[in-house]
Amino acid sequence: MSRPRKRRTGCFSLLLLLALAAGLAAAWYMYAGFADAPMQGVKPGTSVVVRQGDSLPVVLRKLEEAGIGGSTLEWTALARQLGAAGRIQVGEYRIEPGTTPRKLLMDMRDGRVVQHKITIVEGWTFRDVRAALAKAEPLVHDAAQLDDASLMAKLGKPGQHPEGRFLPETYVYTRGDGELHVLKRAHSAMEKALDAAWRSRRPDSILKSPDEMLTLASIVEKETGIAEERPAIAGLFERRLKLGMLLQTDPTVIYGMGSAYAGNIRKVDLQTDTPYNTYTRAGLPPTPIAMPGVAALQAVANPAPGEALYFVAMGDGSGRHLFANTLAEHQQNVRKYLANYRAAQAKAR
Repeated sequence: MSRPRKRRTGCFSLLLLLALAAGLAAAWYMYAGFADAPMQGVKPGTSVVVRQGDSLPVVLRKLEEAGIGGSTLEWTALARQLGAAGRIQVGEYRIEPGTTPRKLLMDMRDGRVVQHKITIVEGWTFRDVRAALAKAEPLVHDAAQLDDASLMAKLGKPGQHPEGRFLPETYVYTRGDGELHVLKRAHSAMEKALDAAWRSRRPDSILKSPDEMLTLASIVEKETGIAEERPAIAGLFERRLKLGMLLQTDPTVIYGMGSAYAGNIRKVDLQTDTPYNTYTRAGLPPTPIAMPGVAALQAVANPAPGEALYFVAMGDGSGRHLFANTLAEHQQNVRKYLANYRAAQAKAR
């Protein structure tokens, strides 16, 4: 009697093992299919934000609220396998159609968050910068209610005029970053660029300080958008400063006019004295008038040699200028400018 019972017991154990193996294989097949199959319910532009203190169950709840399927058991098992269960990083994660659970959890584990960009453009004023920051989304607008003086104090630069102090370039930020975060980085970048330009300046430079270099670079930045002209214009202004001549540069007058500038400079504007009117006051204006780029800083650090003391736009729409050593030559160039300008206007009609 005992022998047949043992055979039946052995057969039952074998069947149980086979059933268990088949179940495990089926479970693994389903798990593998979940991990590497595109997630269901994903709409273009979907994103999930992980905040400080969010646990894996909280993140899974956010995925569910975003319409993304998958069981808690499957997500938890995959997170443990990938070592992501306790290492999900704070930030915003974009989920596009075709994204798999494995890729999403690996992104969250490795902190591959959505990055947003904002560009500070060469020649912008600080008012332009603030306007661009105010429109940037999803940037936190933590400087919106601050005046310029309070803002600079927040950046650790109390009493410093903000004009010219932020380096033009593209800055990357993530959801949760604020305007002050971007400005602090741009200010630090300008300090490094200005320091590098100051250290590389010509030994015979007339400029007495990095601040003077920044101010002159801002004028050069506003005077031309042609890269090869910047050293020539920087050299011209430096020669004027050495000779004690008035700089007579329109961008400084425009800056001094502020909101009164309506797109055109009149003779009365050139004659109206302000701290920034370089037709009525000698030397550099009291502060920069815009944000100079690295190229403008380097042009002022190493201006082109020459004898030119005057320049005027060609007037043909190219953005280029005519240079002259004497006032008589300059007056001839002014006549060329007027002729070119009138011809361009007639052609446009």
